[in-house]
Amino acid sequence: MSLHTLPLAIGPMQITLIVVVVLLIFGGKKIPELMRGLGSGIKEFKDASKEEDEPKKDNAE
Repeated sequence: MSLHTLPLAIGPMQITLIVVVVLLIFGGKKIPELMRGLGSGIKEFKDASKEEDEPKKDNAE
């Protein structure tokens, strides 16, 4: 494995380590609240990007 592709090699051990560190930092009770906030943020981002993509309708009748 070359040195420039090393950061892209994420395996089960690295994922386990990340999960353990997150649990140690935030605790088990705080994780669902963080995920809920992340989900609502992603939803707001998608809604905002859809509003920009839609053509604006003129109400001049």
